[in-house]
Amino acid sequence: MEAKASAKYLRGSAQKARLVIDMIRGKNINKALAILQYTNKRAANGIEACVRSAIANASESAEKANVAIDPDDLWVKAAFVDRGPSKGRSRTRPAPQGRAYRERRHFCHVTVLLSNDERAEEITNGKARVSATPGASRSRRRGGAAAAPRAKRVTTATPQTKASNKESAGAVKANENAPETPAAE
Repeated sequence: MEAKASAKYLRGSAQKARLVIDMIRGKNINKALAILQYTNKRAANGIEACVRSAIANASESAEKANVAIDPDDLWVKAAFVDRGPSKGRSRTRPAPQGRAYRERRHFCHVTVLLSNDERAEEITNGKARVSATPGASRSRRRGGAAAAPRAKRVTTATPQTKASNKESAGAVKANENAPETPAAE
């Protein structure tokens, strides 16, 4: 059984709320609530309220379906943050030489999906990964499949000093003036 809850128009940027959401994705509900309670981030309070709402939604839908559900068996199957509006919350801030900087204050929308189904875990390299959750928020943000990681730039040339360049240039000139030796046959 799955339950969903969303919190709309939370103060703060979506980027900062994603830092908190990434900590609880795939975790047991008790562990997730403990993390949210002791996280020193502004977004943690709103996300905790959203998770508690999802727990209440799960127990209510289980009651309607006449199914017994234990809230301790729930885990965070998916959680993501979408960017909200910032149109009505623009402020001006004093700047040097009589200018003013525009400051945009952001909102975000948080969605949490809980489940009591067994997790499909893959054991790779001795580490357990939840297969239902990785990349869930990344693919929603970028509108499609998760983006491939960027390749790092690799430089192979090593810088040489001027002195070593002059020495190598002198060695080439010395070799040009040397008489050719006959090839041994």
